[in-house]
Amino acid sequence: MYFSGRELTPYAEPVLSKELQEGKVYFAVNYVDEQMLIPVVETLVFVGRNLEPGDAGKVYFQDVESFREGVRYGSDSEGELAKFETGSENMLDHIFDYERALDVLMRCSLRRQEGGI
Repeated sequence: MYFSGRELTPYAEPVLSKELQEGKVYFAVNYVDEQMLIPVVETLVFVGRNLEPGDAGKVYFQDVESFREGVRYGSDSEGELAKFETGSENMLDHIFDYERALDVLMRCSLRRQEGGI
């Protein structure tokens, strides 16, 4: 199997707040180390903006598993477990669409190779 090569930018290209679409899957890429050699990737669904009274500039994401099971933000169904994350719409440096998340992981792979890992 062959995966064709591609040119990588030297910087990450996270999704822009204005590009977020409700119900669309995104990927949070974070690192557990300062050298950015050990990534943690989480699959999330964007569920909306400013979902609580008094919110301003907040975005909400939900874990993909509970979203696919039909759990929704604000539902009062007993026994349904879901993980929701919220943050500022100006702090999305770790949220990517699939292709850009793949770029981030490929850059990580190159760093790991350079570091002898």
